[in-house]
Amino acid sequence: MKCISYLFFLFVAIQVNAQPDFFDNFEVSKADSLRGQLRQERTCYDVSHYDLTIELLIDSQKIIGSNQITYKAVKDFQKIQIDLFKNMLIDSIVYKGKALSYKREEDAVFIFFDTIQPQGEINTLKIFYHGKPIIAKNPPWDGGFTWTKDPQKNDWIVVNCQGIGASLWWPNKDHLSDEPDSMDISIITPDSLVAVSNGKRIKQIKLKNNRQLSQWHVSYPINNYNVTLAVGKYAHFKEYYTSGSDSLDLDYYVLEANLAKAKKHFKMVPEMLGIYEYYLDKFPFWEDGYALVETPSLGMEHQTAISYGNQYKRGYMGKRIPKDMNWDYIIVHESAHEYWGNSVSCNDLAEMWLHEGFTTYMEALYVERKFGYERSLEYLQTQKGYITNSMPILGKLEVNFSHMASTDQYYKGSWILHSLRNAIGNDSIWFGLLKSYYQAYAFSNVTNKEMVTFVNQYTGKNYSPFFAQYLVFSEPPKLLYSVHKKRFKLVVRYKWDTDVANFKMPILMGRKGQMKPVIPSSDEWQTVSFRKLKPKDFEIDQSRAYFKLNRVRK
Repeated sequence: MKCISYLFFLFVAIQVNAQPDFFDNFEVSKADSLRGQLRQERTCYDVSHYDLTIELLIDSQKIIGSNQITYKAVKDFQKIQIDLFKNMLIDSIVYKGKALSYKREEDAVFIFFDTIQPQGEINTLKIFYHGKPIIAKNPPWDGGFTWTKDPQKNDWIVVNCQGIGASLWWPNKDHLSDEPDSMDISIITPDSLVAVSNGKRIKQIKLKNNRQLSQWHVSYPINNYNVTLAVGKYAHFKEYYTSGSDSLDLDYYVLEANLAKAKKHFKMVPEMLGIYEYYLDKFPFWEDGYALVETPSLGMEHQTAISYGNQYKRGYMGKRIPKDMNWDYIIVHESAHEYWGNSVSCNDLAEMWLHEGFTTYMEALYVERKFGYERSLEYLQTQKGYITNSMPILGKLEVNFSHMASTDQYYKGSWILHSLRNAIGNDSIWFGLLKSYYQAYAFSNVTNKEMVTFVNQYTGKNYSPFFAQYLVFSEPPKLLYSVHKKRFKLVVRYKWDTDVANFKMPILMGRKGQMKPVIPSSDEWQTVSFRKLKPKDFEIDQSRAYFKLNRVRK
């Protein structure tokens, strides 16, 4: 897809109090800069297709591979950058039958053409390479390969690379802003194992020496970090999800010993897909199908080949959801990523909350649709416990700062959206906004600025101060308030304490069950009174918006 030149994050028509850049104290390595920046060696070409072939040498934990890159020249160039970790060795780079020269710098590879590649021309080059990819120490949070055995002592191999980058195991333009329009992935393994990847399997060929090649085709745009492989002694079963007259393939690859358990546990998938279709749209990658693939690591949103390692337990390894609910967190969360992250994709790691916050919020909407609104509020309270306010949700652009990410882009991100729903105060508008935003940016990249602009235009109101406070600053808004008795009334003064001007957000306060809506402002103190309400019975509702409380003297 077209690589979009990135603009630095800017909120229009608001004032933000001056603060030192939070991330100035973070060290940016040369490798981080080369991975994160959209320099001319990257913006000069647009990738349309990858054709990746990988052979696994299991005993030595090595791979041999090649990747043919089809690209269009966006402007004239004679030099481009691709990315491949420096521990992976390049054998040759071939263009029109001739080897090209190249220079390696950290994890970047600069390729030099003999002649100028003219703007508009479409060409291909092929990179041959081999090596021992890094091993994940704590997958899926830590990137790399996992070479292990299943309980029956069969080989079991998977890869995770979100954040750290797909270039840890295959050469590509490793930046979120440029997704190929389609991709082919061929995996060579021992013929005793099953190899699973993204999209649909279109070919399986027996090779010499007890090997086989499995070829998979992805017919939609795909984030590089979503490209995956999972190899094991898998059993496969199939079901279908129907929407109108259309039928979606549901493919499941599980360890043979878990087949009966999986057939029962995965029955929740069609209902979940129906809930997401209700809120957003049909499953986005319909022609490629939906798949769950059992893995030794917990889970990852690999497009149309979701890694599943929750051990067939409810919740998150048996925890994190109310005790009377029975649904699988990993299935619900990673499947929501097919919409937020895989279909609607951010442009830079600094804005990954557009993937994780929206996806985490879909968990609450799943609960709401299945169990009701009050139960969704209960579930949101479980998310609140993981908010740290340790750093701004928005990171520093054009550097590979994946190591800075905190859980706030998940759980605080979810509460930001929940708070926005409360601020809008009209569910018809809110759910219309959510669906319209998704459909407007499906199969494309979006920036945070574009998201804020969409919200403002759809609602006809300025929510820029709202997003600035929650995303640019570490701390949420604080409600300053005082309470005092005046004859038969309880008088409450209140005001938002924020880092931005013009911040307004409605909340509820008063007696439980008889709350009054008020709209505090960051610009002035306001007053509300309650008849026959004792101070001990006064409450401020924090179930519908995320903020802190600070009681002050009147």
